[in-house]
Amino acid sequence: MSASPSTIEELRSAGGSEQAAPAAALPRLLAGVPRHGALTLEEHLTVHGPLPAAHARGRRRTRERAALLIDEIERAGLLGRGGAAFPMAVKMRAVASSRRQAIVVINAAEGEPASLKDRTLLEAAPHLVLDGGVLAAEALGADEVIVCACELAGDAIDGMAQAIAERNAAASGHAPRLRLSTVPGHYVAGQESALISHLNGAAAVPTFTPPLPFEQGVRRRPTLVNNAETIAHVALIARHGAPWFRRLGAPTQPGSALVTLSGPIAHPGVYEIEHGASLSSLIEAGGGTTARLRSVLIGGYAGAWVSDQHIHGLALSDEHLAPHGASLGAGVVLLLSEEACPARETARLARWLADQSTRQCGPCVHGLDALASTIEQIVAGNVEATAMRRVQSLASLVARRGACGHPDGAAKVTLSALDAFATELAEHARYGPCDRCSQPAELPLPARAPAGRTTSKPLARR
Repeated sequence: MSASPSTIEELRSAGGSEQAAPAAALPRLLAGVPRHGALTLEEHLTVHGPLPAAHARGRRRTRERAALLIDEIERAGLLGRGGAAFPMAVKMRAVASSRRQAIVVINAAEGEPASLKDRTLLEAAPHLVLDGGVLAAEALGADEVIVCACELAGDAIDGMAQAIAERNAAASGHAPRLRLSTVPGHYVAGQESALISHLNGAAAVPTFTPPLPFEQGVRRRPTLVNNAETIAHVALIARHGAPWFRRLGAPTQPGSALVTLSGPIAHPGVYEIEHGASLSSLIEAGGGTTARLRSVLIGGYAGAWVSDQHIHGLALSDEHLAPHGASLGAGVVLLLSEEACPARETARLARWLADQSTRQCGPCVHGLDALASTIEQIVAGNVEATAMRRVQSLASLVARRGACGHPDGAAKVTLSALDAFATELAEHARYGPCDRCSQPAELPLPARAPAGRTTSKPLARR
């Protein structure tokens, strides 16, 4: 079954909360969103209906009722939408296996500059996110749900704060406590160990594991950490069931996903697609390109470039993207035009990623800086013939050696650029800057800042 991508702006223009509850087709997560602002609790219940009664009994739940939701999530095949695509049911069972009271953390920190999907959910459909958090908390016996949002995401913070206030006003004595926490705006602050460090009163920087969050997280209690989109899918699966969820998507990656489409496109924004939808259908839903394409970055700044010769026929599921070394990851589809210089864009991105180091692991501090410096030298020209091999060597040295996956992601996207932009990089190494180097940069990157901090908001949502 196929479904056309849906953008939040199209849905907001179509009558808001008068739309029916989600059907098998799209939209699902974005069903019923209003023209402006967020769905109120009353509007949300009109669109989606109340929480399933079997899961709405708070501390009086039985182990059997808790297992029902986790089993249904497993049958649905729900994978995490934060980038790693880890099975949601496995995470929940790991937390449920602890004998101590758990905490649920909803991660909408979204430090990825090219992604707006999680903050869009907080801004437009906060009660769907809270539904998923409450259901997960009741299944795990957790007494608290913490929603984490980036401190730069003003509208998302306001939308979620209002939703929590509505929930608290209507809460029964058995409902888990809901609270909102803002997170620093640097790139790795949303990594789960950094998030837990922040919630425990320390700096928002990654920590070495073990212990893992499901063993010892917030306040040393077992903690479920999932991003906002994953949690919102839980709310829909609980209402409509695993077979409904699997009617869209690929067998190995079922359901729908939110993606942020940007670059030379008529209508950039957040779209809901089914896994396996073609890139061409997404571009068509976005109104078409405004310039000829040179490449597309899939998955975000820890993702991979796919060159123009492979774009035709590209399908947006991990199974179809794997031969290109890519995955949907954080739900980013970033188009790069032929008007931009891909070598210069690669150097900009490598330097920004190096600046985002939290400066606590040597391979990250020194390795990413050396990687960025080498690419900058290549773009400037007149470098030795071994410069390309040096980039490859540095990338292999930094990967899998830090407290988090930041060096791995930086190495991955850089190596994919070497492959996708081999011709341009070789020309720059020999001749120096090209005419396109003077064109405006296309990748959405916050202004350079001291390590671990950013100074501007990400790509604006239309």
